[in-house]
Amino acid sequence: MVTLTWTLSLLLNNKHALKKAQDEMDKHVGMERHVEESDMKNLVYLQAIVKESLRLYPAATLSAPRVADAECVVAGYHVPVGTRLLVNIKKIQREPSVWSNPSEFRPERFLTSQVNMDVKGLHYELIPFGTGRRACPGMSFALRVVPFILARFLHAFEPTTEMDMHVDMTETGGLANVKATPLEVSITPRLRPEIYG
Repeated sequence: MVTLTWTLSLLLNNKHALKKAQDEMDKHVGMERHVEESDMKNLVYLQAIVKESLRLYPAATLSAPRVADAECVVAGYHVPVGTRLLVNIKKIQREPSVWSNPSEFRPERFLTSQVNMDVKGLHYELIPFGTGRRACPGMSFALRVVPFILARFLHAFEPTTEMDMHVDMTETGGLANVKATPLEVSITPRLRPEIYG
């Protein structure tokens, strides 16, 4: 739910991306039926939107704590055995030496310069689910369900904010990265009434 809320918020603040995603679905799915799971492989821009949302607003900004099991040096800092370590996922995913315009919502980056970068923990510049043995156990489920729910929603409905106001993107502190203010949207059907069954 956290990722869907952030993604929809980003799209409402970037209407061109919302329109582009809907145009992609209209082209590959049409207006005579709902999005099906088999359509997802063709919705590459929508997949890029989800990756960009996970990059900017990971569900957890810090990794689960780890304990150094051996003495080591990291970036010139001595780390004794038993030291508790946390990885700042949000900081890594907004690192200017890796990401051009790191604070901007640009899904296109995953269709061009970062096309081969995935969110499954293989690229340490993008680890919204963590990596290794302690990666989020819900990763596979989330990577199937979040894009699918988003696609079904955006294809079937036109979301808007009251008076087309900008969505506040303020975050709360804590373990989960949730919006400080609730997301309030109005929806209008995009498909013919009989499609909704």
